[in-house]
Amino acid sequence: MDAEAVVRSLCKAFSRTNIDELLAYFTPDAVYEKIPVGRFDGQDEIRGTLDVFFGPEVKVEFEILHLVSDGKVVCVERIVHFETGSGKIDLPAMAIFEVNEAGKITAWRDYFDRRQAGLE
Repeated sequence: MDAEAVVRSLCKAFSRTNIDELLAYFTPDAVYEKIPVGRFDGQDEIRGTLDVFFGPEVKVEFEILHLVSDGKVVCVERIVHFETGSGKIDLPAMAIFEVNEAGKITAWRDYFDRRQAGLE
């Protein structure tokens, strides 16, 4: 799978909220940076932040607005539709992914406004 197809597949997989499935997209030493929140090194730390993100009774959908790829780098402008029993958030976000030759994500940098995410 080329880098663009890997990222499109990952974005679609988020709606299934299966952390093991999502981690399979990453190399063991991948880095996920939620720029306004923090850096998560390796699959164990990525699992930890996904556990917090999903929680019980969570529905997530990534709506891709624009996707641009250049070799192994993919940029995605999207809206993260996030719903729990207590409410709904539609969060604009921008992400940059780096994908290796084996089709695994080595880096994900995610940019969003903490206030819109309800983190401030």
